[in-house]
Amino acid sequence: MSELAARNGTERAEALLRLTTRLTELIRGETQMFQRRRPQDAVALQDEKTKLANIYRSEVARARAEPSRFAGAPAAIKNTLRNTTETFHAALAENARAVTAIKVITEGVVRAIAEEAERQRNTGNGYGPGAAQRPQQTRGLSIALNQTV
Repeated sequence: MSELAARNGTERAEALLRLTTRLTELIRGETQMFQRRRPQDAVALQDEKTKLANIYRSEVARARAEPSRFAGAPAAIKNTLRNTTETFHAALAENARAVTAIKVITEGVVRAIAEEAERQRNTGNGYGPGAAQRPQQTRGLSIALNQTV
């Protein structure tokens, strides 16, 4: 399903309002998981979030191309939809900040692991004050990370 089921502008506006509200709830839930440093918990939301986001994108594109899709919808519903959309966009902005924070943290951890592995690989060989460091070949570093749920 890539289009909201509606017979008229009022039903379409109400359906888009419900969809936007639910999508906002999912985004806020995901953001909370990221802020708690538990991004793996957000996996459970991905299917529904992706499905609803695709429908939302399609509906918004259709509404821009054909503004009459909401013809006949009461002004109160249109205003509520407008406010709900603003709330949704604020939730998206907060989510983006949380995603960026998780990304920075993850990159820092990976960089620290790589630097420590490199430091250990370059540890000198031999003992005592006259020990020389054996030249080592430069190799790429492979890291495997496991995700646990």
